[in-house]
Amino acid sequence: MSEYTIVPCDGGICAAKGFRAAGIHAGLRKNKDKLDLALIVADDECAAAGVFTTNRVFAAPVGVTRAHLKNKRARAVICNSGNANACCPDGYEKANAVCAALAEKLGITEDDVIVASTGVIGVPLQIEPIITGIPTLLDKISATAEGSDTAARAIMTTDTKKKEFAYEFNVGGKTAKIGGICKGSGMIQPNMATMLCFITTDIAISPELLQTALSEVIRDTFNMVSVDGDTSTNDMVTLLASGKAGNAEITAQDSDYAVFKAALKQVCTNLCMAIAADGEGATKLLECRVRNFGDAANARILAKSVINSSLVKTAMFGADANWGRILCALGYAGIDIDTDKIDVKFISEAGEILVSENGHSVDFSEERAKEILLCDKIIIDIDMKSGDCNATAWGCDLSYEYVHINGDYRS
Repeated sequence: MSEYTIVPCDGGICAAKGFRAAGIHAGLRKNKDKLDLALIVADDECAAAGVFTTNRVFAAPVGVTRAHLKNKRARAVICNSGNANACCPDGYEKANAVCAALAEKLGITEDDVIVASTGVIGVPLQIEPIITGIPTLLDKISATAEGSDTAARAIMTTDTKKKEFAYEFNVGGKTAKIGGICKGSGMIQPNMATMLCFITTDIAISPELLQTALSEVIRDTFNMVSVDGDTSTNDMVTLLASGKAGNAEITAQDSDYAVFKAALKQVCTNLCMAIAADGEGATKLLECRVRNFGDAANARILAKSVINSSLVKTAMFGADANWGRILCALGYAGIDIDTDKIDVKFISEAGEILVSENGHSVDFSEERAKEILLCDKIIIDIDMKSGDCNATAWGCDLSYEYVHINGDYRS
């Protein structure tokens, strides 16, 4: 996906120099086999960037972390699962208390702490397990792949798989690394990011450019994911840069900045695809490609409209080549389109099939289409034939299991 040499590596969020991590069961979740408290600590203060939910009903940790990142610096991330600390009268008090407790143990200031929570909304957070769990976290914290693994598992809620990636690349003649973990399976239709994501890198870069890169990459990655059309109260993506790779600090949008941004996009793309594939009740990963349109921003809107459509999602669940639902979703996206130019194909590892040409029906084998749509990953390829801009969105099918999971989420 990139013209640069960006290769996978081990270590997750501990791949980059200067970071340690851990996850434990602190007692927030009833199941003792479920880890529920994660910690990421940098050896030194880092340049920091963040993007947050646009939901006007946002959790206390979002408000606290927004305030802490105003100085564009951070040293630690602490995140609990099992409780969102959202819509509670003492939410800010408790989020600040968690930051204060961790800051005291680390010998840092409270505004150097990023705090996050995920889980049930509207239930008061019990912070005692978090406060008492911090010393255990610090005892277990590690710069190894195991540290990243336990942290990645500790932030999961209804996720069935941990989501963790890391890459190595060259910048300014130095080997640099970037890694990320995230959680997300339901309540995914963000306008900034999706659920919780924490990324670390060891490049040296100005905080301003770090924020610019994160905001621009999220536009084409996390902003293009949808599971169920709901935007969470707790969404945040944060990015810490330790500067320990040894490169000259990136202070301009030059070639070094470009390769870093490409590596960041690689991590974010893989994380958001993992979220879509692990959507609640999902049986298939859906990728909608809108190609050859006149405007990039509107191409993104069109792709998201298709990926958000419940009727498209249910058709994919049933392996039904109901291409009319795709044209319908394009038509109500609010974008001016030429319906007489649109071609639609379905693509999977079983092959590809043209199901609509120039906005109209074509003869195709329903049996062959079903073979293609029975695969685990389906690409909905839409050629608008009206420009040179492209966009990709990711989502999943909508199954019976989604209703089951969310019908008894609190019980």
